[in-house]
Amino acid sequence: MKTTKEEVFKRARAGQLWAGNLIDNYRDSGAKLENRTPIDDSLIGFIADGNAQDVEAAVLTARRTFVEGCWQNLSPQERKQVMLRWAELIEYHSEELAALDCIDAGKPITECLNTDMPATVETFYWYAEALDKMFGKVAPTGQQELGLIVQEPIGVVGAVLPWNFPAQMFAWKVAPALAAGNSVIVKPAELTTLSAYRMVELAYEAGVPKGALSLVYGLGEKVGEAIGRHNDIDIVSFTGSTDVGRLFLKYSAESNLKEIVLECGGKSPQIVFADADLDAAVPHIMASAFWNMSENCSCGSRLIVHESIHRKLLDKLVTAIADWKVGNPMDESVSIGPMIEKAHFEKVKSFIELSLQQGAKRVAGGKIHSELGSGWYIEPTIFDNVTPEMSLFQNEVFGPLLAVSTFSSDEEAITLANKTHYGLAASFYSQNVHRVMKVARQINAGTVSINGFSEGNITTPFGGFKQSGFGGKDNGLEAFEQYTQTKVIWMIHH
Repeated sequence: MKTTKEEVFKRARAGQLWAGNLIDNYRDSGAKLENRTPIDDSLIGFIADGNAQDVEAAVLTARRTFVEGCWQNLSPQERKQVMLRWAELIEYHSEELAALDCIDAGKPITECLNTDMPATVETFYWYAEALDKMFGKVAPTGQQELGLIVQEPIGVVGAVLPWNFPAQMFAWKVAPALAAGNSVIVKPAELTTLSAYRMVELAYEAGVPKGALSLVYGLGEKVGEAIGRHNDIDIVSFTGSTDVGRLFLKYSAESNLKEIVLECGGKSPQIVFADADLDAAVPHIMASAFWNMSENCSCGSRLIVHESIHRKLLDKLVTAIADWKVGNPMDESVSIGPMIEKAHFEKVKSFIELSLQQGAKRVAGGKIHSELGSGWYIEPTIFDNVTPEMSLFQNEVFGPLLAVSTFSSDEEAITLANKTHYGLAASFYSQNVHRVMKVARQINAGTVSINGFSEGNITTPFGGFKQSGFGGKDNGLEAFEQYTQTKVIWMIHH
């Protein structure tokens, strides 16, 4: 039976939402943490307070299941049918899952319903359909040998998720890893736990063996580190901050040299050249800068504008910002909800104050809506006169602050775009086809979109350059392949 978003919100108000460890044939200590919504900081339920012992139990059951082969040894067609059933169940329950993400993360319900969940469902269907279409190779040999190059599941996968797109990031990591035949252990962010719990329940209903998919909740310093250091986990895929990404490299080096896939921070540029179609560009610029309260790794938080159109574009942005309504994200007319937690709210607020001190000019927004719910609500804010030396130009804010700078030549625009430690995404606007290809090749970013904001789609790999991460990609066949390992089988005929 479907659960409506109204029913989810009602259970949240009653403090009845729960998310606990899901580990086959194991009972945890029963320790739990409060779960509060950033909407009004009220108690919506509890989550399990996991620890290294829970991780150990999850790894033991994951490895046993992998070795016994009840999942990896299914034919690709059989795994495909289970994955398709799971995708169908997620689609059927998408309103419930969207409401869980809304209440858990403070994400606008319209985005959860119309963007996050359709993308989540698409991801599961796509990898279900892809898994029986991956082929090995035959090496060129003489008559006396046969050389096979095959891809095998890597083993036990640790998936450590961020809090900004809970359901979608679960799908990006779990769908390809599980489809490839691995056993997967998921650690959601402790701030956003609810949709993962429900999706794992649906996985079991679809026929995924319980030992092939485990869920461990808890704090990063207890559960995340235990996953990173465990000697019987073969790969960890992590999305989150660059600082925590460094820790996973350390954990790997100090344990079994497990593979580490990192998708970390960003400080993505948006470049607007003088020949850009400004009216067409403005909605994309706004979405890139402020979508999901700017709690987005690929957020286009630096707007680099040709000096000849600077004033004109700024006027259009100031007008457009009025359409981005701040309020309770359960309201379908709201575009901007709260920051995820008080500590993050204080961080974003401090960037506003520091930017003003460093000489940036606030031209729109910036109001703190302390009268709304938790009080962690910040209007979309535009700062002009931002120079490369300023913190707002260099550092990831993960909040709705857009830094505007100007340039006078193509070379200066490219230099400014690349003047950061990050390289996740970029976008630019121009009608000149020769400039388009030149700039796209010279920007140091994993995804470059032209005349619009985009992260590509499920078919294209997503990941960054420099300190935005490395070691693998999400999405595309590349994500499928990173959860496999290459083996050569060489047969000699006598």
